[in-house]
Amino acid sequence: MFPLRLIALLFITVQENDQEEKEWPREKDREKNSKNGGESKYDLRFQRGDLLEVPRTLFTHFGIYLGGGRVAHLIPDILPVVSNDQCWIKQMVTNNRLIMGVLAKCASVRVDSVDDFAYGSEILINKMDKVCSRPPLPGEEVARRAEKLQGSITYSLLWYNCEHFVMYCRYGTAMSFQTFQFCKTVRKMVLSRRVAKVTAVLGVGLILYLNALSVCSILLVILLPFLIWMAS
Repeated sequence: MFPLRLIALLFITVQENDQEEKEWPREKDREKNSKNGGESKYDLRFQRGDLLEVPRTLFTHFGIYLGGGRVAHLIPDILPVVSNDQCWIKQMVTNNRLIMGVLAKCASVRVDSVDDFAYGSEILINKMDKVCSRPPLPGEEVARRAEKLQGSITYSLLWYNCEHFVMYCRYGTAMSFQTFQFCKTVRKMVLSRRVAKVTAVLGVGLILYLNALSVCSILLVILLPFLIWMAS
């Protein structure tokens, strides 16, 4: 259970509401904010094609506003793989469905209400416009792209996540600043001169302790620190 709890910390926002209210919002609010083409209070705040983002514990979740209180977003979900019941699938993705979807590398681009998408978090609007070198596409084109991509899709935490989806819809290029920063941090931690030195010392110590002196072990002890040193 510990790995599942660890993954949950990455994706799930901690809220003060009880568990039942987190996973199953009131049906009345769902109908009010997710009517296709209907008016919504969110239409006064967002425009069709806006890029919305909400903070999670360690990551940020992204979506495209479609109007009428509806948001298209890519979210890990195991249910479409194990069931064809569309009524069940259309229910808001629960924590367990999301975590199992991450592990199984399956997701779907779906349309939910703004409330379900935000999950109680603050919503930020079009912040990517300030950091992306490309100008955004027209709002209508952004929304059409998001609507066209609805359905099941292969998920990758690093190589195709919700940020890749919205970046493609709004700017025409699938990329993720979160992935870039994560890989950059890992590279600094792993590929450093200090790690190369520690690896060399540990390798020599391990060979002497196990009395496993051979051509292969000597080459490994030399080659691995050398590669880390050159990559640092």
